[in-house]
Parts: sequence; structure tokens; C-alpha cells
Amino acid sequence: MTKSFYLTTPIYYVNDAPHIGHAYTTVAGDVLTRWHRQKGESVWFLTGTDEHGQKVMRTAEENNTAPQAWVDRLVQDAWKPNWQALNIANDDFIRTTEKRHTERVQKFLQSLKDSGHIYAGKYEGPYCVGCEEFKLPGDLIEIDGKKCCPIHSKPIELVNENNWFFKLSAFVEPLLEHYRKNPDACQPESARNEVVSFLEGGVTDLSISRSTFDWGIPVPWDTDQVVYVWFDALLNYATAVGLTDALDSEGGKKFAQTWPADVHLVGKDILRFHAVIWPAMLMAAGLDVPKKVFAHGWLLVGGEKMSKSKLTGIAPKDITDHFGVDAFRYYFLRAIPFGTDGSFSWEDMSARYTSELANDFGNLASRSAAMVEKYCGGVLPAKSNDAGLESALKEAATKADAAICDLDFQGGILAIMDFCKKVNGYVTEKEPWILAKDPANQQILEDVLYNTAESLRALAVLLNAVMPQTCEILWSSLGAQASLGDLGAQKISDVATWGQLPPGATITKTPVLFPRLETNA
Repeated sequence: MTKSFYLTTPIYYVNDAPHIGHAYTTVAGDVLTRWHRQKGESVWFLTGTDEHGQKVMRTAEENNTAPQAWVDRLVQDAWKPNWQALNIANDDFIRTTEKRHTERVQKFLQSLKDSGHIYAGKYEGPYCVGCEEFKLPGDLIEIDGKKCCPIHSKPIELVNENNWFFKLSAFVEPLLEHYRKNPDACQPESARNEVVSFLEGGVTDLSISRSTFDWGIPVPWDTDQVVYVWFDALLNYATAVGLTDALDSEGGKKFAQTWPADVHLVGKDILRFHAVIWPAMLMAAGLDVPKKVFAHGWLLVGGEKMSKSKLTGIAPKDITDHFGVDAFRYYFLRAIPFGTDGSFSWEDMSARYTSELANDFGNLASRSAAMVEKYCGGVLPAKSNDAGLESALKEAATKADAAICDLDFQGGILAIMDFCKKVNGYVTEKEPWILAKDPANQQILEDVLYNTAESLRALAVLLNAVMPQTCEILWSSLGAQASLGDLGAQKISDVATWGQLPPGATITKTPVLFPRLETNA
């Protein structure tokens, strides 16, 4: 049985509809898993929604709706449609209110209790409902004389409850040893340094239940309490693929094929949950820890993290209605180094759309098809080989593969677009429109047109993970669907093999890939 490349996004709170911060993470996961599929790997891509806890419960109450009805409506009307609209090809969508999740959480929790990792205790201290996090006093900031959460800038609440605790402190040394031996297990380096510093500063045991409200999974041996929302939510990555199921069952076999996760994509604000609490839970259960937790930066608006509660959330549709879905997918991974904070700017996106997508890529595709139609009757001429383009393609494919697999999306896209610029330079230098004026140049002209079309074949494959809709259009325009098969089935390892487009293929003009943007006068 082949181990699947298993990638997860965080599961998102359903207290509101998704904004582009959520979409940023999900698109990154989609691009990476599409790329691995084109490497010929077995892939499993999970996303979903986190539906328990006080934040969701209070939002539902504010809207005079029962929590279950509230989350059902948002998932159906907002979350799933958004991912469909952004062309997210996830294999599974987990909801924490689903029976498969709740039952497996209870089994896992009972096993930790039975093995002595859970005990009764009393929690008294600050809590941020927005983060659903028990805060340390040193985490807080002061605003107008009140102790506030640094992320939400809202006053914390003081909690005083009799709860159940997980012996998190027992796993400090095993976790430190894990990160010493496996530095790639928490990336980027700044994130790992933060986690190590936090662990070295001493870690207290974690309250894993709540006793003052009932919107959550009941603690199996104490049904007056519900499982703390983060302890519940983190388990989604494993419950979705069969955690606690019998080894010979369908779920057990799925778990064996996928676990441990290869990449957990998270925002940096939830790093500690994923790089401290989550691996400790798995260690306590005797399970493998994830191979990599990658904490990306925030999308900033006006210098602050995007947030619905601060009215700085931008819906993906606000952008895709203007620029299109593929430009949305391209821009955020191209403009912002994954792992650092980045500011969204309408002006920057417009500039990159025009320069890189419309002019460099879209115009190249349009010119190529138009010239083959005009000078060759729409039929691809005989094979040709330009050593410079072939060498540039091999370099671009190698660089892009290494970068994207390392989650350097910007570096991978830049390598591909550098090749696109070289092809444009080649066309400008050869001047096929001048060559066409003299019949004696017909062979040279046809060589130029074949080399340009063959370069576009490679660009369609290399950019497919980022801009699948656009690349499908280009693929069909090149006649490649009929001769080479589905675009998604083209292997990254084969993309630089020159001369794959067969002579005689029908080249067709398509609508402009990236139309001129409408401006509001």
C-alpha cells in the first residue's frame, strides 16, 4: 500500500462566512496537492469546519438561531460554495458535528483517560472566546485599562471551572527532542524558534473540558462537561481518516494509508495548538506526529490581521468578481512569500494582473494561436527544437518543483514565469510576423511557431496547479487534449521533455485568457 501525501488546512470557525484569509490557506493547500498529484503521487487533501465552542454558540444566539441550525446553514450556503467557486479540489470535508468525528473523539479521549494522561482539576484564569484559548497572563495586552487579547483587541473573560486536564507538561522534553531531531517538522524557522522558546519557558497542563455551557462533544465519562473545542478540533485531522477504527476496517485501512499527515497548513496565530498541544496528544496515544506543521503569515488590511470581528474581512467574491478566480489563486501565492505577513492591495493586484498574466502569459498564448492560424492554417507545423528554450524549460521545471514541494510558492511561480518571459523574448527576437513576409523564411517561421506552442504546452502543465481553469483552456487551444490526454495527468517529471506536441495538431484561438480590467471612471 502506497502512503498518500496527506495535507490538511485548519478547520475554520463557522461563526461567519469565509474571508480571503481563509481562502489564502485553502488555495495554498489546493495548489500543493494538485502539484503532488501531477508528480504521480497518491494524495489526500482535507479541509473542513470547526463548529463547537463558545464563539460559535454565542454567534448563533445573537442571530436567534440554534447552534446546529446556524452551522448547517453557513456550511451549506457559505463555506462549501466558496471552496467550489475557488476551484478547490479537496478529497474530504470534515465537520466537527458529524457523527464520525464525535464518536472517534470520545474514543480517543477515553483511551487517554484510561492510560492515565487525564485528571480532574480546577481552572481559573483568562480566556479569549475569539481565540477559544486559555491565555497566559504574559500573552495579554492592556487597552483602556482592560486586559485584552492581542489578536482580537477585546477584553478577555475570567474563567473559574472544575474541568478535566491533560498532562501536557509531561511532553515538554519529548517535544523539544522531536524538534531538535526534526527541524523541518515546524516551519518556517521563525515558527520553530517560537515553539522551542515557548516549550523551554515551561508548559502547564491543559484544561480539556468546559463545564459552563453544553455546545460541544460530551466528555464520555462525565457528560455534564463538553470537550474543550481545541482538543476536539485538533483531532479532526486524524478522525477524518479513521482514527480509533479497527485496523482491518475501512477506516483503519485509510488511517494506515494516510497517517501521519505530511503537512498541516496553519495560520501563525494557531501555531502553538498545532506544534505543542497536537503532537503531545498524539505522543500520549502512541501515534506518529505530523511530518510538518507550516505556519504561514497573515494577510493584512490597514496593517492589521484580516478579521470579520474588526470589519476588515474581504470576501473572496469581492476580488474574483473583478479579477477572476485564477488571478485570485495566482496573486496571493505569487505576491506574498508563504510564511511571512503580506498586505493585500488592489493596486498591486491590478498591476500584476496586467503585467504578468494579461501581457506576459495571456498575450503569448493569444499571439501564438493567431500566428499558427494565420501562417499555417491552424495546423501545428513540424517539430523543431530551440536549445535555449529547452534548457530554460528544464531549469524552470527543476526550480519550480523544488520550490513548490518546499512550500515556497512564490519561488516556484517566479521560476515558471521567468521561463514565460524567455519565451516572449524569443518571439520578440525572432519576429515571426516579419519572417512571414518572405516565403523563403517559411521553414524558420514554422520552427518559431512550433517552439512557441511547445513552450506553451509546458507552461500549461507547470501553471495548472495554480490556475487550472485557464490552463485547461490553453491546453485545449493547443490541441493537446486530443493528442496528449488530460492536463491533470501530465507528469511534472516529464514536462521538460521537448517535442511532445505532435505536428498536425489543430490549434484554435480562444477568448482572451486574461481580459483587460474594467476601470470605474
